[in-house]
Amino acid sequence: MKLSKLSKAVVLCIVASSGFGVMAADDLNSTKKKLFGKSAQGMLGAVQLNPYGLSPLSAVIDRGGVDVEAVKVTVNGRGKDGLDISYDVADTALLTHDGIPVFGLYPDYLNQVDVTYKLNGKMVNEKYKIQTGGLPIKYHNDMVRAFPKVNPVTVAKGFEDRLYWINSTVPANFTSKDIMWANGGALDWNFQSLNCITDTQGDIRWVLDDTSINNAEALDSRGTIMGVHQTANGEIIFGKSQSYYRMDLMGRMITERRLPRGYVDFSHEVRELDNGNYLLRAAKKNYLRPDGVTVTTVRDHILEVDTHGNLVDVWDLNKILDPMRDDFLVALDASAVCLNVDEGKIGETVKIEPDAPFGDHAGVGTGRNWAHVNSIDYDPEDDAIIISPRHQATAIKIGRDKEVKWILGAPEGWEKDLATKVLQPVDAKGKKIKCSYGKCEGDFDWSWSQHTSWLNPTNNTLTVFDNGGGRGFEQPAMPTMNYSRAVEYRIDEDKMTVEQTWEYGKERGFDWYGPITSISEFRPESNTMFIYSASAGLFNKDWTRPILNEIDYDTKEVKVELHIDATGPKEPNYRAVIVSPSAAFSAE
Repeated sequence: MKLSKLSKAVVLCIVASSGFGVMAADDLNSTKKKLFGKSAQGMLGAVQLNPYGLSPLSAVIDRGGVDVEAVKVTVNGRGKDGLDISYDVADTALLTHDGIPVFGLYPDYLNQVDVTYKLNGKMVNEKYKIQTGGLPIKYHNDMVRAFPKVNPVTVAKGFEDRLYWINSTVPANFTSKDIMWANGGALDWNFQSLNCITDTQGDIRWVLDDTSINNAEALDSRGTIMGVHQTANGEIIFGKSQSYYRMDLMGRMITERRLPRGYVDFSHEVRELDNGNYLLRAAKKNYLRPDGVTVTTVRDHILEVDTHGNLVDVWDLNKILDPMRDDFLVALDASAVCLNVDEGKIGETVKIEPDAPFGDHAGVGTGRNWAHVNSIDYDPEDDAIIISPRHQATAIKIGRDKEVKWILGAPEGWEKDLATKVLQPVDAKGKKIKCSYGKCEGDFDWSWSQHTSWLNPTNNTLTVFDNGGGRGFEQPAMPTMNYSRAVEYRIDEDKMTVEQTWEYGKERGFDWYGPITSISEFRPESNTMFIYSASAGLFNKDWTRPILNEIDYDTKEVKVELHIDATGPKEPNYRAVIVSPSAAFSAE
């Protein structure tokens, strides 16, 4: 097997000592040494760093044929302020890895790891020292560091153990447009992915070495990793280019599947349903337009695939919505349309030409980026999806019958039956709020060029990251007047009304403004709104500085604030995800 540069850089050094009451271990230790050499210490087998080739800050302590139970792992924090990572290991994880999974090692460090387990009815305590290699090299000369630098600002008591997956990108050091679909598509949308997990001290405790699944010159291996989620069983799902993936935190690739035939260009979102099916945001190849022209579409199809990769349903937004609606598109800031960043166009609006070439740029008509869906959610109450089409509305709910149930967004430009689906803003007493061309009375506001329109089942609401670009169908007099918000809406589907119930970020002003990407998600376990303004400072002179927050839902007190220096100038992050090692290793 060909090793990546990162794998080659890793150095392994394990030293273990055991303390286990009156148990006799001489014979067992002698056997282990014969089997595994000097690396086999204590009661178990050898330690393998980066056991699956994708996770160089993880390791497995081999069972060595010994049956253990009641396992607990603690990776000790580095120095006096370092944070321990502790978790129990269930039998499922022990069997899956044929050993004890070790997650959360520091890079380029002699890690101290405590392991306890029960063997033959007796408790065993062992200490391991595991040496890791350094972080990978930078991908191009404009990068000032290999991975984002995390700077803690606020970490309230009770939040110290949080772990955050940072999903970021850097411009590729090759020509992206050397591989393109005919007549449109987004195949040339290609960036190098950087994925790491940070603790609240700002220390990187996990990285994804994606070199084995990334190849800019191969059709199926281009693109950038997006749509990262930790599933209910602790595994990780994401997509990239023409494929979608499922792996665990040890780097074990569980499934890697290409999109169904005829569908291309995954990006932004993959979600798992309770039945194990996936919802994927993709596009259609060889799509026949009503005018007889065949194109490759752009970010306008939602696919449902089952656990075996079979395509079971499709939402074709070209037929469900209006691909010619441009009321918001013409108000977009041309400098930041998703990851297509052009500093020279700050404050300019997008120029929409109905006969523009097909491809991945903002425009009307099938074959251009008219919808730009960046998130998907599912409502099991009525078997419907909720999409976030950045170039059209805050959120749109669509049933299994492909009929629009409601549209949350400014009503301008919606015609015929779709115009009747636009929600009416109301205040807390149910009184209608007057709106005119994108501007509403009182504190109510629509969301503009938004990301992550997700259900919040705890509060029966919808949470959105309101990026704020094109707010009120216009660009402000000065770019520094822009602001972003995390916002929550309550929708009454019977009355077809919407109430704004919560917001945060407007008061933070331009420094907190994230023109693209980002996430807002309510966290019931901590009663916080988890927010990542992932492109804050995009046009700073030095480098982008995304801001990660957890905000108390009731008091709006800042419980966590991390400032994250990007790896180089003009480099937005995409999203962040709260990760739990207990979910990954402790569940049966």
